[in-house]
Amino acid sequence: MARVGLGRLYGLRAMYAFVAVGLGVFVWPGVFDPHVMWSLPQGETQCMLMAFSLMCVLGIRYPVAMLPVFLWEMTWKTLWLTIVAVPQWRSGHMSPEVADAAFACGMVVLVYAAVPWRYVFAQYILAAGDPWRA
Repeated sequence: MARVGLGRLYGLRAMYAFVAVGLGVFVWPGVFDPHVMWSLPQGETQCMLMAFSLMCVLGIRYPVAMLPVFLWEMTWKTLWLTIVAVPQWRSGHMSPEVADAAFACGMVVLVYAAVPWRYVFAQYILAAGDPWRA
């Protein structure tokens, strides 16, 4: 079984804290503001971001166990950048809203840097999967 070094664990914890605090500053205030009325897509997005921030708080204590949360974040942000933002940017038709979202999603490079890739490869690619039957 691959192990994650202490320095990498602290790097993961720092990234989880960065995400949790960032979302805490930008997302959570809207929860407690009685004047905020979100549309369906806004409400779904905000609730997903709130759940993500709570999962990142858990990641501070359990950085390796919560790695799938970061793998999910890297996957959706990379897909969105590739499928939505880059084609609009290349065509010269990127709206200011998409540009802002692309900048925010581009911060995912920090997560790529924090993830212990040897561990991920050993644990999720090379290791045997869970059994399908008893």
